[in-house]
Amino acid sequence: MIEVRPSFCRNCLAFCPIIVTLEDGRVTKVVGDPEAEGYEGYSCPKGRALPDQLYDPARLLTSVKRTAGGGHVPIASADAVAEVASALRRIIDEYGPQSVAMYVGTGSQQHTFGPKTGAALLKALGSPLVFSAATIDKPAEKTSLAFHGHWQAGGQRFEDSDTWMLVGANPVIAKSNGLPYNNPARRLTDAVKRGMKLIVVDPRRTETARQAAVYLPVRPGEDPTLLAGLIHIILRDELHDQAFVAENAEGLEALRKATDAYGPAYVAERAGVAQESLIEAAHTFARAKRGGVICATGPSFSLNGDLTFYLGLCLNTLCGRWAKAGDPAPFPNVLLPAYTPRAQPQGPYPAIGNRRFRTRNFRQSVSGFPTAALPDEILIPGEEQIRALICVGGNPVSAWPDQRKAEAALSQLDLLVTLDNQISATGEHAHYVIAPPMALEVPGTTHNMEYLKYLGVSRGLQRPWAQYSQAVAPLPAGSDLIEEHAFFYSLAAALDLELDVTVPHAIGPHIESPAARIAFPKGYVPTLDEVYEQAFANSRVPFSEIKQYPHGHVFDVDVVVEPRDPACSDRLQIGDPLMMQELARIREEGLASGSGNPDLPYMLICRRANAFMNSVGIDLVQLNRGKRYNALFMHPADAAELGLVSGAVVRIRSGHGAIGGIVEPDDTLRRGCVAMTHGFGTGGDRRSGDPYLGSNVNQLVSV
Repeated sequence: MIEVRPSFCRNCLAFCPIIVTLEDGRVTKVVGDPEAEGYEGYSCPKGRALPDQLYDPARLLTSVKRTAGGGHVPIASADAVAEVASALRRIIDEYGPQSVAMYVGTGSQQHTFGPKTGAALLKALGSPLVFSAATIDKPAEKTSLAFHGHWQAGGQRFEDSDTWMLVGANPVIAKSNGLPYNNPARRLTDAVKRGMKLIVVDPRRTETARQAAVYLPVRPGEDPTLLAGLIHIILRDELHDQAFVAENAEGLEALRKATDAYGPAYVAERAGVAQESLIEAAHTFARAKRGGVICATGPSFSLNGDLTFYLGLCLNTLCGRWAKAGDPAPFPNVLLPAYTPRAQPQGPYPAIGNRRFRTRNFRQSVSGFPTAALPDEILIPGEEQIRALICVGGNPVSAWPDQRKAEAALSQLDLLVTLDNQISATGEHAHYVIAPPMALEVPGTTHNMEYLKYLGVSRGLQRPWAQYSQAVAPLPAGSDLIEEHAFFYSLAAALDLELDVTVPHAIGPHIESPAARIAFPKGYVPTLDEVYEQAFANSRVPFSEIKQYPHGHVFDVDVVVEPRDPACSDRLQIGDPLMMQELARIREEGLASGSGNPDLPYMLICRRANAFMNSVGIDLVQLNRGKRYNALFMHPADAAELGLVSGAVVRIRSGHGAIGGIVEPDDTLRRGCVAMTHGFGTGGDRRSGDPYLGSNVNQLVSV
């Protein structure tokens, strides 16, 4: 029997609507849903490979427990819950609750309430230590907002803009922030056709940059230099929105003074761009009526990421690139509660918290607890040593800096639990790998896309779209799988704890609406649908109505930005003293690019792969197409100078470590740059012994 069912992909936060074909209960095909408005039937290779993920021979159909010899054997989910609960109780009794921590990775959108219930469990245990990929991936999204302040109504919408600047973003390949998530390549093509001027800042002429009106091939590490140069030109030529700045911002003179030293000639030489292109970019952006600057993963992976993101916010404020009174609300909410967006600032707030760590004086920030501290917090003996770690939606061996130190730390833990559908590189060190169902086997909603606006500027989908999907694939015969939220509720029951799950609707201290509270009686393990009913009890559009549209829907939500509240006295800060000091320091220190060591002449930049989501998918033949290695991309002229041809095997060395690689020429790169995919592989396939399969750049990077 053949069945066709609508759902949506949960490989990433785009949540693209899909059509799932089942033959006799087995998923055989996944394609984009042509009935989903605004997606045009779009799907990416990762989404179309969902059947391969479901039926991957390496998939776990039951949880496993590590043996004394280092292997893993199956264990019933109920027994795993009981044993993990017993181990947690013993560790807490001996070392205290703050010896237990949790790490949440970028795969958490597969089960969106797993991390939330996990955090509630840690809170009930008495531990605040929830670390996440947010302090690796784009920590500056939140810290820059803390320094600058937040525009309550959000940025101007992409579809209404006549210019758009992307710094270190390639949304045509990776639907990270930068463009609306619904078929970003189509959205960009349509915008350029209607006359929008795209400005792209990137060391590589990416797939997105091919449509740029102005392309600035910035030297890696010089993003703050380039943005300061754009600000200098805009202020010098009096192109800023003087009325908007006077009413809504402070710090203009401090910003003007700090950028005086970043004249076009200096910036062009230092950042490696043409002076005329720099001036054209500044004038194109400032003279437009509507637009926005978006900073993404690229500048987060270089030095001074906080300053890059901050200067991007300053550019938006200088040119008044925030939603104005009467504009359609860029984030109108559907599953989130209704709110009234106003055209007004919400001022800066502390970026750094009070909690200090034992490692190199690390501090908590608004982005969270510093994941780079975790290996040492596990390895260093002492009163606050972390001895138990639960990983949700993450693969630390592939994600954390200094991979060898990460592995040493994970192998030292008294208890390591991962929730994963495979024994990943991290799972090899785990005492328990808890096997959950996969996304198509559980109900889901697109609510996490709406929460993205709390992470940064222009994240997510700028329209009132929402979708609910029932489970569309049956659980595998003979499997013993436990949903992530159910695992944590079951642990709470075994530990005689009551979970209080809260979902805030806020940016920093600025509360949009009261947090959703999800509460069930002690010992009760709710279904995911029961969790949804409580989480969306106050949604703008009734949850029951959203369920009536299995293909998703653009709802009739007509929300416009209201005028500024007369009582509002907040102002955006465009001359933050700490950021201005950093800008002055960069100017004094000179060129940031390069190690200064002639034996290390190349700069390594990160690169997204359309077929993989970090370490997920690299072993699927449909996605890797027989190329499981992490290629080293080089400009052909650089390769020729070294006598290298395509496929050459090389050793890649940094000041910290070395990995193997296979050369792939790429003339879209700046000369002097090499590029590899981050979060990829384990540093060598342990089964085959081939050191070039899965080379992970984190071996090159110190914590």
